[in-house]
Amino acid sequence: MGAIHAAPAAGVPPHIAPVEYAVAVDRYLAAARLGHASRRIYKISLTSWCWPLVGQRPPVGRFRRGAVPPVVPLALLDDAAAGPRLATAVADRAALTDARTVNRELSALRSAVNWWQDQEWISSDPTAGLRHVYRDVAALPPLTGEQLAALWRSDARLREHAFWRLLYDSGAQVTAVLALDAADVDLDRNRAKAAATPLIEWSAETSDLLGWLLAGRRHGPVFLTGRRAPAQAAAHDVCPLTGRARMSYRRAAEIFTAHTAALDPAGRGWTLHQLRPGPRARPANRAQAAARP
Repeated sequence: MGAIHAAPAAGVPPHIAPVEYAVAVDRYLAAARLGHASRRIYKISLTSWCWPLVGQRPPVGRFRRGAVPPVVPLALLDDAAAGPRLATAVADRAALTDARTVNRELSALRSAVNWWQDQEWISSDPTAGLRHVYRDVAALPPLTGEQLAALWRSDARLREHAFWRLLYDSGAQVTAVLALDAADVDLDRNRAKAAATPLIEWSAETSDLLGWLLAGRRHGPVFLTGRRAPAQAAAHDVCPLTGRARMSYRRAAEIFTAHTAALDPAGRGWTLHQLRPGPRARPANRAQAAARP
């Protein structure tokens, strides 16, 4: 990140400390040498910490877009409970997304906290005891047959059901499934074509879902977002027919956890890593194990 200067935001003298966390974020970003895109990412990352600072879980999935964060007094960062609350938030976030994203969001908060300390707006560093995520969190157990049955019966979009069934049937990595293009799909053989690596196979039921999802489309990513791709998106990540972008790992993970929160008695939702056959499941009978009741 670029150098930070102490220039005040909106003409506010730097020695006047803001009362609210959100105002402190704006003043920090105003003093940072960041491009427009980086500033937007930092703003989103820093805003996401509002919920854990007041002991709440941030919204996920479709509820995250446009969510209004709680009003957080900046003084809460000096509270002894701030560090443990942020630690819990880091663990929760690591269960939903990749380590790189978690570490980026944590680094943004650390940078802001250090700058606020330099301005003498806060005296403590609630991120001091937090560590970057260097590996995936401990693997959660695969979903049980009962949980799978509830998932297959649930009211989700065709895109989600096709993605979840393909992921379960194949046992492939999430990134490999999301990287599939329409041209890679061989619906007659229930598999990805030889050009796609690694080899991904699935059940006939999943081929039906994929056929309905693609509806004759032969180009572009299989799994698309609901919005048009940004101008800077790579051509291979954009559908040439609709202009929509390839769905990201982060978005896919958030949708799954948000959707399954209603199916999880604990209300936390499940993770995509749990959507896999158990260790004793055989590839030959995955389709039967995953069949709708």
